[in-house]
Amino acid sequence: MPIAAKTLLAALPILAILVLMLGLRWSAVRAGSTGLLLSLIIATGVFGYGTTVLPELGIAGATGGGLLEATFIAITILWIVFPALCIHELQQASGAIERLRDAIGSLSADPRITAMMLAWFFSLFMEGAAGFGTAAALTAPFLVSMGLGKVEAVTIVLIGHSIGVSFGAVGTPLIPLAAVAPLSALELSASVALYHAVLGLLMALVTMWLIQRALPVHRGNGIWMWAVAAGGLFLTPYYLIAANLGPELPTLGGALLGASAFIVLLLAARKPGSTAPIVTSTHTQGSLWIAGAPYLVLTALIVLTRLIPPLQQTLSTQLLQWRFSEFGGQMAYLYHPGTLLLLSFFIGAWCQRGMIQHSKLDDSDLAAAIKAAMTRAMKRLAPVALALLVMLGLSRIMVHAGMIETLAISAAASAASAWPVFAPFIGVLGAFVTGSATASNILFTEFQLSSAERLGLSVSTLLGAQGFGAAVGNMVAPHNVIAACATVGLAGKEGDVLRRTIPVMLIYTLLGGLLALYRS
Repeated sequence: MPIAAKTLLAALPILAILVLMLGLRWSAVRAGSTGLLLSLIIATGVFGYGTTVLPELGIAGATGGGLLEATFIAITILWIVFPALCIHELQQASGAIERLRDAIGSLSADPRITAMMLAWFFSLFMEGAAGFGTAAALTAPFLVSMGLGKVEAVTIVLIGHSIGVSFGAVGTPLIPLAAVAPLSALELSASVALYHAVLGLLMALVTMWLIQRALPVHRGNGIWMWAVAAGGLFLTPYYLIAANLGPELPTLGGALLGASAFIVLLLAARKPGSTAPIVTSTHTQGSLWIAGAPYLVLTALIVLTRLIPPLQQTLSTQLLQWRFSEFGGQMAYLYHPGTLLLLSFFIGAWCQRGMIQHSKLDDSDLAAAIKAAMTRAMKRLAPVALALLVMLGLSRIMVHAGMIETLAISAAASAASAWPVFAPFIGVLGAFVTGSATASNILFTEFQLSSAERLGLSVSTLLGAQGFGAAVGNMVAPHNVIAACATVGLAGKEGDVLRRTIPVMLIYTLLGGLLALYRS
């Protein structure tokens, strides 16, 4: 079969999902099921999946292995979504989320600035600290509680936190790059961060633009200066940390330092008597600490487990793992963000026991309140689990059958000297299919490295473009969108979110490609 025809067939399942979700507004479950069926037909009929590829397993064994792998990955994602939902349900029922919203809102009379602090600094901090979907899972419900529409809230968070994904979960996505590249982790960190440092201000402006559209009642040109300030205050320490310290702390440190400076600016800009004090008679400082207990506990657990080497080593080496032929998976169950979220839920609930007793909950007993929150969260997981399973099943079949590799190789061969422009799109493709910047880098780092050597291009530039694109792809990865939508009750509306994130992804990735071409 001609390579062009084989490439087109390899792309067909992805194209089908995009058409069905964006054009026909199908849910992720329906579109993903169709894409999964197409991928199985093409993988077995064209790519020899189960015959020439993994012949020892046969078609049934190879298909079963791919679906088993997809199931395991889905469980690891749901292990984040479930406790994040538990936290949100309890915060909402106890009134804690209202107290926090009022406190954050008191920093500025403009709700757009409040939304920007959440969608930008808070989500970036959560991405840098925990990664793996935690940022969207915790931030989107917060924005909805402020009055933003559910689709708008999910869209804003997916876009707002994307530049931090390159160094999410304390630098996890850079590990695959550093493992195979002839460059140090510091050199790779600086190369990846440069793309965002040059272009990232655009993402801050887009985030504010989307917030402005979601809150159309509030107008004023001065808001754009705050968007520029938010972008610059995050990106400056972000790049300096990446270029001088390495990949572990750029997103986490940039969010903490940037948010602190942003709050100082806000307080300095307030006119006397123009806004309410941050600590009111209704919400004492102590009550605000208690209202934020789950998030504070999560932050403390993340810092302890990520930045204390002996503890990190102990927890990260406790693995739940399995292997079946070429298929397998592992989860550091004590180190996993979902476990830390669940602990934060229980400890946070205990800290809020006084609030729960005085809340409007049907039962003010702590144990009953915890059980009710977990029950409500569990009821929202069923449609999410199915959507994740079919999307991940498609991705694992395509990866193991060699369909994704075929797409990448064909793209590189066609682009030749213009390849740097397209290199970030390979990172996006990997994240779109796998739902993870880390997995995208695992999938395509060696491919980008060989392309650089074969075409005589800068290794640093192309691997930086890969790390950049892998992060950008998170805003359009179907199972990331599914998980984020689940936290605000948007199951079945994933296509509405994708229609909003895809144009931003295309523009930002293209700009990254042009920067890669210039750097080459």
